[in-house]
Amino acid sequence: MNDPARFDDLPPETKEFLSQLRKEDVALLKDGLRLVNATQIVGKFVKWVIIGLLGILAGIVMFGESIMKIAGWFRAG
Repeated sequence: MNDPARFDDLPPETKEFLSQLRKEDVALLKDGLRLVNATQIVGKFVKWVIIGLLGILAGIVMFGESIMKIAGWFRAG
């Protein structure tokens, strides 16, 4: 697609917004997009860390209960 016709299908408000951007604004938008992307990646990582820790905690509790049951078998016998 050639450059002059590339933005013809955009809404008028978007065309006006883009036409008013300076070089500094474009650089700021690029940095902002990188920041949002990095925040999403870190958020996903933290979510899985929390899920993993909860799973480990549940596993430890279940393991402890099993050990107590086995110890109870030996005490009763």
